[in-house]
Amino acid sequence: MNEPRMTGSGPVVPRGLAERARDISEGRLAPAVPRDAATVILLRQALSADEGGGGAGFEAFLLRRTAELEFAPGAYVFPGGSVDARDADPGVGWAGPGPADFAALLDVRPDRARALVCAAVRETFEESGVLLAGASHDDLVSDSAALAADRHALLAGTASLAEVLSRRGLVLRTDLLTPWARWITPEASPRRFDTWFFAAALPPGQAATAAPEGHADPGESESGTWLRPALALEAARAGQMTLLPPTAVTLGELAGHADVPAILARRQVITPRLPKVIVEDGRVRLHLPQTGPEPGGERT
Repeated sequence: MNEPRMTGSGPVVPRGLAERARDISEGRLAPAVPRDAATVILLRQALSADEGGGGAGFEAFLLRRTAELEFAPGAYVFPGGSVDARDADPGVGWAGPGPADFAALLDVRPDRARALVCAAVRETFEESGVLLAGASHDDLVSDSAALAADRHALLAGTASLAEVLSRRGLVLRTDLLTPWARWITPEASPRRFDTWFFAAALPPGQAATAAPEGHADPGESESGTWLRPALALEAARAGQMTLLPPTAVTLGELAGHADVPAILARRQVITPRLPKVIVEDGRVRLHLPQTGPEPGGERT
């Protein structure tokens, strides 16, 4: 794995990143260009206020990535992935804030905002089976398990999100997505992503699963679990699970809220967060950016 990960003592920087960071700082190597990506933090209220402990009475859905993957094997992550060229299809129907509205929130151009929002919905459906769509602005898919064949088609690349939605008579429920953060992979990483995080509540009647029912291919994840943010962080500190720094920081931010409605009501300008691998006097450390609300930010 080429990405820093979280342990009980904090972020651990793999040895190979130190050499890349040194080569970049001395001009021998150019940083890789980040690829746009989108992630959705799926949330649900816990069954009871004190069930399982861990503070806040809600849970986040985390996927455990398969050990065979080159990027972050075995790490627990939110559903998400890279933007596909077909995510920019203007034929995808929206019910809720439009691309221009999200462009203002994400501080990007409308065409880029369209692709990011579509990628967020598509990747969430592919990786968790949860589809943030409905027949209209006041309708929601109530049984996404019935769309297992569509999910598999997206995973296999034999259908686009626009085709699936059109065939089912559905539109994106963009009003369900709350922009949360933007993280850019450190410059020293050979594989980099510029990832926008969105928060969304699990729609009533839908269930999150790592693999499409009736299909053997689980995609990039081998299992999924619902955990309270504080409990997930405790497990990472105990060495029971691996969390990438953006996931860990996000879980910490979530833990500071009382419930799902409070999270979804949050509004702030989204600015890039770029962790840095710093090499000083032969020692390597990962510097995480400030994670509080920040005003401003340049248009990209």
